[in-house]
Amino acid sequence: MELNVKIPCDKDNYNVYFESDFKRLKELLSSINASKVMLITDTNVSMHWEKKVLLNIPESMKAFTFKFEAGEASKNLDTVNLIYEALTENKFNRTDLIIALGGGVVGDTAAYVAHTFKRGLPFIALPTSLLSMVDSSVGGKSGVDYKGIKNMVGAFSFPEFVYINTEFLSTLPEREFYNGFAEIMKHGLIKDEEYYLWLIDNMYEICEKDPDTLLKMISHSVLIKKSVVENDPYERGERALLNFGHTIGHAIEAYFKGEYIHGEAVALGCVAASYISWKRNMLEMEDYYEIRDMFVPFNLPITIKTDDLNEIIELMKFDKKNTGNEINMVLLNKIGEAVLVNNIGRDEILKALEELNFKDEV
Repeated sequence: MELNVKIPCDKDNYNVYFESDFKRLKELLSSINASKVMLITDTNVSMHWEKKVLLNIPESMKAFTFKFEAGEASKNLDTVNLIYEALTENKFNRTDLIIALGGGVVGDTAAYVAHTFKRGLPFIALPTSLLSMVDSSVGGKSGVDYKGIKNMVGAFSFPEFVYINTEFLSTLPEREFYNGFAEIMKHGLIKDEEYYLWLIDNMYEICEKDPDTLLKMISHSVLIKKSVVENDPYERGERALLNFGHTIGHAIEAYFKGEYIHGEAVALGCVAASYISWKRNMLEMEDYYEIRDMFVPFNLPITIKTDDLNEIIELMKFDKKNTGNEINMVLLNKIGEAVLVNNIGRDEILKALEELNFKDEV
């Protein structure tokens, strides 16, 4: 399958290429005029894909590799500084190239480095996880965590192109594969009811990783995100809708300190936001329960277990959509139609978290 999608940005449009093998990678890289390339990856991805990607780098480019420990704990300014040192030692300049090979942690970190080193180097994204393919690789956001708060330091960083190759998914652990479905479901919930229903109808083929179904699903999710980014590239309006499930989800992720990975926390956030939408009479009760239950076949959680729900609410105050002391959240008017709602009440959030919170029966 040869499919390209143009994503708008301030410097120029960039392409997202959808592939099922590596046949075009060297040709695409040859279109960039660079004498050196730094391949930034992590310890998990490098075991499977570093050599294959290096074999596809044009002979005209001298290749270097920077590897860091896989996991969210590496997404910080310490890692950024180590990459700066490697780029400096190898005399990288503003015409040289950075390649981000990995999931969201690698992609966000490498893009931030590319944006800030010498005021900007060209970079390309090779997302290797389902989550990064449909979410973080498209839209230009980059950044790292600061003192345990996700993405507190960042910038908008637009790549030369994004190369989505479903072959990368063949080595993805099952948990990481399903980790991407919260964002995929989110796209249908906020913008496209027909796509949401298609996901339900094709549940078996998706879980079996049918190649054609995966390409159709990934490309459609990218098109949905593209339509939102095109209208609001710097998140000053409509783009905030892409944060459905993230306000509570990020707080849950921070509170449980690694118990839930990103997509799992976002799934929980989507359930909580849908619950608030129902209780506000925006969403039908039947739709709320269907949304909640539809995360289960994709191996995503719909319950948590804690005695300190108030701490999760406190963590929500760091969300970037907030204004002053108000907590703002994306809610659903119906499946396929989302809206940003200001000043969500603490009691509403607490009841939504209580709905998630699993209690052992006495």
